[in-house]
Amino acid sequence: MLEHRSVDDIAGVQAGWLNAKHHFALGSYGNPAHQPVGGLYVWNDDSIAPHAGFPLHAHANVEIITYVREGAITHKDDLGNQGITRAGDVQVMSAGTGIRHAEHNDEDVTTRIFQIWLHPRQRGGVPQWGARPFPKADRSGRLVLLASGSGGSEALPVGADAEIYGALLGAGETISYTFDEGHGGYLVPAAGAVVVNGIRVEAGEGLAIRSEPTVTIRAAPDAELVFVVTRTSAC
Repeated sequence: MLEHRSVDDIAGVQAGWLNAKHHFALGSYGNPAHQPVGGLYVWNDDSIAPHAGFPLHAHANVEIITYVREGAITHKDDLGNQGITRAGDVQVMSAGTGIRHAEHNDEDVTTRIFQIWLHPRQRGGVPQWGARPFPKADRSGRLVLLASGSGGSEALPVGADAEIYGALLGAGETISYTFDEGHGGYLVPAAGAVVVNGIRVEAGEGLAIRSEPTVTIRAAPDAELVFVVTRTSAC
């Protein structure tokens, strides 16, 4: 089953320095019809004004992946971690038993990010943070693993039953993905548009994928996309 979430269907908020679109319902945010896909329960498309951001605040028992679309985001936390993640790159925070962090746009231009939240495989654990660059040229014409809950590769580790991919596709270029049994996903173009099993998805729109053995993704026109694969049922 493919569930297309159009820009008009995705609820959001504007708070002066922040323009946010919420792909999933969480509390009073988002469209109530947009329910989680397995362990994936938040996907926010945030635009953060220059020299603004989220002040120090707490999280626990959540895996947070931040994909920077434009600009850069500066991270600081109460464990002493600090770093700048720039466009096309990724940071991951495992909140574990609890962590306080701030995310700020220190640039002179608007920063745009996808922030993705996943339920952890196990509650508790030592909080961790990490980031790394992912050159866009390496993602040309293929899905590249950015963060992984299964270990291995050069992806950032995430403590959830999920894999996070990125790809850059030229107009008309096609890739396919075959799901393991009991898995599904959620796909959002960061730029351009894609056609997935016949459904066109524009930049900023979302596609929830459940009970589909395989998806074929075609760029129309050039496209940059982020794709989360997660367990949706017991295998």
